[in-house]
Amino acid sequence: MTNLILNEALSLPESAFDISEHLGFSDKEAAKWAWYELAGSVLSHYLVDREARLEALLQWFYQDLGFCARESYFSIEAADLASCITTRQGNSTTLASVLMLLGKQLDLVLQPLLLPGTTVLSCRIDDKVRYIDPLTGQSLTRHQLHVLVRGELGNGAPFKPRYLKPASLKRLLSRMLHELKAGAILASKFESAMECCNLLLQWHQDDLNLNRERAFIAQQLGCISVAAADLRHFVDNSPHDPVTELVKLQLKELNDEVEVYH
Repeated sequence: MTNLILNEALSLPESAFDISEHLGFSDKEAAKWAWYELAGSVLSHYLVDREARLEALLQWFYQDLGFCARESYFSIEAADLASCITTRQGNSTTLASVLMLLGKQLDLVLQPLLLPGTTVLSCRIDDKVRYIDPLTGQSLTRHQLHVLVRGELGNGAPFKPRYLKPASLKRLLSRMLHELKAGAILASKFESAMECCNLLLQWHQDDLNLNRERAFIAQQLGCISVAAADLRHFVDNSPHDPVTELVKLQLKELNDEVEVYH
């Protein structure tokens, strides 16, 4: 099932619904019907002028439908696209994804930008680019985008040109999976968090930090040998990483545990 999800042609919202159902977070059929209803309803806002069309979409989405940030912002529900569509509450990534998909129905190109710690949308109409905060629908300036980055990385953080590069569908789904994983860890749903790591590692085999995270999750589940194998993989492949010495200590403690068990 895991391979099936990632090997089929990716699409939104279908791939996100498949992942969510696979992880046991939501009902794919209920989410699909909620999406069909939204996708049909939005067409009444197809105005000739594209700027007026965008304004009509934002008014409908935030004011009429009441889409907004979920109070439990770092929860599984906020990070789950299916849940966002059915409850009309989400985080920046899920809200941006729904708004992007509805914009597509209106021939508006809304593109996700994956800033550190948050997702925003860009929309180009003729020669004018507008940045949109998916939590509120408000416009953002380049300066405000930099403030968001500095809020996440520290005051000295530069604003890198790659932050303005639209994310591919695979990168967007990867961010959703990372956020689902974080929500699952917060909820102590370690088996689901472990499966999020497994899915991510199929796409990002060289991301050694995922091995470290999976080792932590495996340890919570009592899978000591799995955790030790992941930490060993990290140490073997990151000899110059500043945290490697710390990981070696963790690995020694785990190996001692394994010896006690056997």
